[in-house]
Amino acid sequence: MGVSKIPRSCGTHNGTFHADEVTACALLSLFDLIDIEKIVRTRSPQVLDTCEYVCDVGGIYDPSLKLFDHHQVDYDGSFSSAGMVLLYLKSIGKITPKEYDAFNAAIVLGVDAHDNGKDLQVHGLCTYSHIVSNFTPINHEVDPECQDEAFFEALQFAKGHLSRFWRRQRYIHSCREVVEHVMLSKNVCLMFDNSIPWMDSFFDMDGLHHPAKFVIMPSGKHWKLRGIPPNSDDRMKVRMPLPLEWAGLLEGELKQATGISGAIFCHKGRFISVWESKEDAVKALELVMKKG
Repeated sequence: MGVSKIPRSCGTHNGTFHADEVTACALLSLFDLIDIEKIVRTRSPQVLDTCEYVCDVGGIYDPSLKLFDHHQVDYDGSFSSAGMVLLYLKSIGKITPKEYDAFNAAIVLGVDAHDNGKDLQVHGLCTYSHIVSNFTPINHEVDPECQDEAFFEALQFAKGHLSRFWRRQRYIHSCREVVEHVMLSKNVCLMFDNSIPWMDSFFDMDGLHHPAKFVIMPSGKHWKLRGIPPNSDDRMKVRMPLPLEWAGLLEGELKQATGISGAIFCHKGRFISVWESKEDAVKALELVMKKG
């Protein structure tokens, strides 16, 4: 007779912790599969056998049994426990393939690489994994209770970060139809009446081959005229820069250079400018296109 499992429980190893099992537990909690108060940190096989989920310990990777470890010799994949759990969430329909790709590209691939010693060591670059690692106690000889307390602090941070990312992805998706409708016009400028996230949806819907060079949309109380990047990867570049003579100008100087009374600011990088009204932004666009 098998050991009775505690519903919504999760076992992970004790001692020092890393971003992969913290993230794995955070994902399971975020998508309502485990309760944080039922997370047990142990290496005891007897205790782990009572857990519904086991992450980063136990020596078995078997999603059907809810076991997610990557340390065993017979596993030669690229996942850490974080990547294993994320794939599991997609397989059971907790996240869509699109959400899986977003989580993976933005967070989990880096966690897997970091835990497996395959991430790039770039001086001055602080990643999500580094931040989670910074929650570990400074003193290496702290007692287990202190380690556990630090783990759960890291877990709350990770869950908050993942939750905000997920909400942001859903909001971007909710704006997709608006972006699609504006793209249908095939105009040189995408005109939005509200400030919304547009770039990810734009390139996801073949924006690479769309003729638009600029975006006009509200920016707080004002309006912005922004250049569109050439592709999804080169987001600091634009297909058509704003005029060189506008670069870095503020209010009075920009008003004089453009003849537009509602001029506020043009970035020195010539990728974005700010105007008092939509009409002012449209006038600025007309000037840019004449110069181009």
